[in-house]
Amino acid sequence: MAGPGSELPSGPVAPMLLSWLTGLGAGMVFLSFMQKLLYPYFWDDFWYLLKVVRCGFRMEMYRLKGELVTVLDKFLMHAKKQPQKPFIIYEGDIYTYQDVDKRSSRVAHVFLNHSTLKRGDTVALLMSNEPDFIHVWFGLAKLGCVVAFLNSNIRSVSLLHCIRSCEPRALVVGADLLGTIEEILPSLPGDISVWAMKESVPEGIISLKEKLSTASDSQVPHSHHVASNLKAPYLYIFTSGTTGLPKAAVICQLQAMKGSAGLWAFGCTSDDIIYITLPLYHSSGSLLGIGGCIELGATCVLKKKFSASQFWNDCRKYNVTVFQYIGEICRYLCKQPKREGEMDHQVRLAVGNGIRSDVWREFLDRFGNIKMCELYGATEGNICFMNHTGKIGSVGRANFLHKLFFTFDLIKYDFRKDEPLRNEHGWCSLVKKGEPGLLISPVNAKNPFFGYAGNKKHTEKKLLCDVFKKGDVYFNTGDLMVQDQENFLYFWDRIGDTFRWKGENIATTEVADIIGMLDFIQDTNVYGVAVPDYEGKAGMASITLKPNTSLDLEKVYEQIVTFLPAYACPQFLRIQEKMETTGTFKLQKFRLVEEGFSPLKISDPLYFMDKLKKSYVPLTKEIYDQIILGKIKL
Repeated sequence: MAGPGSELPSGPVAPMLLSWLTGLGAGMVFLSFMQKLLYPYFWDDFWYLLKVVRCGFRMEMYRLKGELVTVLDKFLMHAKKQPQKPFIIYEGDIYTYQDVDKRSSRVAHVFLNHSTLKRGDTVALLMSNEPDFIHVWFGLAKLGCVVAFLNSNIRSVSLLHCIRSCEPRALVVGADLLGTIEEILPSLPGDISVWAMKESVPEGIISLKEKLSTASDSQVPHSHHVASNLKAPYLYIFTSGTTGLPKAAVICQLQAMKGSAGLWAFGCTSDDIIYITLPLYHSSGSLLGIGGCIELGATCVLKKKFSASQFWNDCRKYNVTVFQYIGEICRYLCKQPKREGEMDHQVRLAVGNGIRSDVWREFLDRFGNIKMCELYGATEGNICFMNHTGKIGSVGRANFLHKLFFTFDLIKYDFRKDEPLRNEHGWCSLVKKGEPGLLISPVNAKNPFFGYAGNKKHTEKKLLCDVFKKGDVYFNTGDLMVQDQENFLYFWDRIGDTFRWKGENIATTEVADIIGMLDFIQDTNVYGVAVPDYEGKAGMASITLKPNTSLDLEKVYEQIVTFLPAYACPQFLRIQEKMETTGTFKLQKFRLVEEGFSPLKISDPLYFMDKLKKSYVPLTKEIYDQIILGKIKL
């Protein structure tokens, strides 16, 4: 018998075998060529969808075994298996998985011994990015409480609205934000206990920090937080969505688990060091970022606030391999003065959303071969996309395989009436490829929509009924998307009563209500306008005055900066004699948005927010030109 070193057969068989092997090789090359020509993204799609299937299969196996595993359960597993591994690095201090486990247990024991909180109660959390945000979050989760993340930028009326809407039994506030709560303390419902992460606190507030110093760090019995249903509420995360004031989106255990798989799906591993500068009160920072680190068993470098000047120094100092972004972060980094050694880092992946194509290209050219993992998804939504191919500008790709797991449609939209376009029979219709359409996703058992806490009307407003047939129900994302011939999806615009600026969703009605409190204002119409080289849209308010009153620009400025976070303050004002309305008596925004803020196009008086003069000043052609050229920063 021939051994492993034998030559090919000789005689008449050899040419036949050689010919067959040559033909097979040529055939394989041809098939590979045709696959790349006709289905260039086949393998990218295949491996991505295989991960989706694996994730779904793993969760189904847990269910069949009767094991409802949550994000907290996964964290506790890591704390047991790798207690000394760094979980959080914050301002140079290292907090291991064991450290965070013990500190969060202290938080749980404080509330067990000094409050009447019970499983299922809601606790509001108002904190900046810091380790104690995670300690309090996990500590309350160990008691089976639902934690409501409050936006640390809002105050006064908006903050009160958010607190009341989630009906918490307690409120925990960070030391640096205690003043914000003191402003509204007399207006808080009397049954809410307020706890502060500070030793010396005013009357009516309990010092959580003081009680933590003597609390036990022993394990909290699993019975307090064992999950009986993955669809039970886990968190409330506030979002403006596309309608009205901020609403508490219900995040169930299942959604949190899905969100935590995002970094893994993009190829992150337990060896990665992930840099999080996004606020933890947003789903990107908490579910995708912190939850993603827990899914992997990885290390997180947490930053209190994003700093463009310190970003790359931090990446080098902590050997960061992955960072989270929003489009503004990448733009800010590209605007920094160029320095030597900008490609001297270990970052290989960036995960986030909202980066413009031109910024994307500039970022890669300047900072090296970093894979940009763009994604799309609303906090409360039942549809998401992930750009697993790295196609510049795209938020993801959909094909027939993708649609088996993530069902969606793009429907025609009437921009003037600000509503979906329906035919003579009352049905919506699909757009063609290359045309912008409203992204909607069917609501069913496979793709549920859990809605918002509090008023059911908020949940109902996000649903479209009788879309293609009687009785069907779809989640309305409020976002316009375009699908190209290769099935790549691109964000086109946002509809409804919000716009996005500085990485935040701004509810136009909230801004209008604040301006409308002034006694000389008749009507206010707030909308977003495009500004060259900026992500999102800058706020602009069109105003009419009450009869026999005059405009006080300093008062308008004072009112706005007192009651609104900086990102929500309108950059421009437009004074009109009369407000235009639609056929259904809604304020007309379409023409106003198209006209923008150019004094060359608009004859109405225009004003610009001047932070140095602490007033709105006339928007002259000179100021307008400086804004367009980037000499005046917004």
